[in-house]
Amino acid sequence: MADINKYILPELQSKYEFFSYGHAIEILTESFPKEWRDICFCLSQLRITQSELMAAGGNETAIPKKFDDILYPLGWREIRITGDLLVKLYPRGKSRGRFSDVPFDEKRINGYIDGHNIDFIKSKVAFDLEWNSKDQTFDRDLLAMRTYFDCGLIDVGIIITRAEELNDIFSELGIRSKYGASTTWMGKLDYRLKSRRNGGCPILAVGIKKACVEGYENDAGSV
Repeated sequence: MADINKYILPELQSKYEFFSYGHAIEILTESFPKEWRDICFCLSQLRITQSELMAAGGNETAIPKKFDDILYPLGWREIRITGDLLVKLYPRGKSRGRFSDVPFDEKRINGYIDGHNIDFIKSKVAFDLEWNSKDQTFDRDLLAMRTYFDCGLIDVGIIITRAEELNDIFSELGIRSKYGASTTWMGKLDYRLKSRRNGGCPILAVGIKKACVEGYENDAGSV
């Protein structure tokens, strides 16, 4: 794991937990400084009210829309890709190891890549938010990011979700059942990343902590 303290300001670390896989934080800060500044600005602006925590709607609540409001004006866009696979068959010549320059047949697999979308992409950085969906959504997100990565469309991905410590607030508010163990939180993302379900795509996992919730800002410990 990277030394997060080297790359991320204490102010952000008080509000979020960060886990870097595949040198994601180094890639972000060194290769995509403008996009990283956008993300840091977006994270610094996040304020969640108790009423927003209690609202129904999962990933369609006001919380994900807060990211839209900041990132879209900065040029981030939701992208969906589709693609066909063209396979060419080249015959061998008279000598072993030498093949014709002209294929004798071609096979097209339509829809070989289809239906993969990511919440926000800018340059070659992908950013996805999972606030309160079924935890299997992480499998979809990681498959999408590794597909974009394998196609050369992105170099690094960021996934933001809930830190485990938010459960303390949910219990205080009597809404713990709404944010169950089988929904999207860091514990469900971390083990998927440790088992490399992201393939070769570097991923920075970000967990929203108590200090992002109004009334709990002073609960953040020192970094």
